Amino acid sequence: MYDETLKLDPDSAETSAGLRIGRNLINATVPFANEPPRSSWWRVGSTFAMLAATLTGAGLAPWWPLQLLFSLLAAMLMVRAFITYHDYMHRAILARSRAAWILFRVYSALALTPPRSWKKSHNYHHGHVGQLSSSSIGAFPIMTTQMWQEASWGERTSYRIIRHPLTVLTGYITIFFFSITLLPLLKDPVRHWDSFLALVGHATFISLLWIFGGFETAFFVVLLPMTIASALGSYLFFAQHSFKRMHILSTESWTYYRAAMESSSYMRLNKVMQWFTGNIGFHHIHHLNVRIPFYRLPEAMDAIPELQSPVTTTLSPRDIRDCFRCCLWDEDHQRVVSYREASRLAAA
Repeated sequence: MYDETLKLDPDSAETSAGLRIGRNLINATVPFANEPPRSSWWRVGSTFAMLAATLTGAGLAPWWPLQLLFSLLAAMLMVRAFITYHDYMHRAILARSRAAWILFRVYSALALTPPRSWKKSHNYHHGHVGQLSSSSIGAFPIMTTQMWQEASWGERTSYRIIRHPLTVLTGYITIFFFSITLLPLLKDPVRHWDSFLALVGHATFISLLWIFGGFETAFFVVLLPMTIASALGSYLFFAQHSFKRMHILSTESWTYYRAAMESSSYMRLNKVMQWFTGNIGFHHIHHLNVRIPFYRLPEAMDAIPELQSPVTTTLSPRDIRDCFRCCLWDEDHQRVVSYREASRLAAA
């Protein structure tokens, strides 16, 4: 796991106007990285039990509207289940549990989240969030307006496709199937053998449901809830690092503290959506200290004043539109702009 203390500017350990910043603020979050295993197991166990129950209902309910209801509920529980896996891979919860190791390996083989690919790309993301990149290793790339002007037609097309709303909304195929699972396997089959297991496990599960229950069963148990959960999860990840007032940092000025506080958002959600999304909306705190269990993130925010004024976004249509318009980084004006704004500024 990438060590969040490796790249802290020496001056960032000071205070600013009486507020803790840099290392001092990261140190303030350390007490919340303490995990009570029983609390973790209660949340993990209840989430997977409810997920199993709703998937069973989606497959066996005698009336299709009831199947649809169970399927939609299962989709939301899939998002929460993924956050528990995400925290386990960060070693924030149940890191020493053999039972958790088995549970999450089975989960990864069915949910298109092979551990080797996920860990490699996600660690890269945490070590480079808030930096310029034309590649999509573990994140959505971000170019400057100058890079955009100098890019070839093919580079621009690829960049637009990767950041397009349809790519995010079809995350089941574009992100989980292709980027996280299939592409690493094709590039390095020896290292990413678990991607092969994930593809086989996922395809086998769908096939068995289709053979013994028909297409309708496979649709309501896997295809529909995975499509919805992947779309929501992909957008949450996109919006956490593509929003108004975010900052892109130079390699020299980048620190964990600045990446967390300036390049990661807080998504304000109601209590129900907070629960289903595993508090991942408290993303600035997660990037500040990856070892804080998801269920302690609100507690950390309530207790630490310096974390209570983050750059905020929501799931409102206006904020979703604004996030998708944050396409390029304008170095001259130090803000994100849309493609149209970039063209207008270049012409001016």
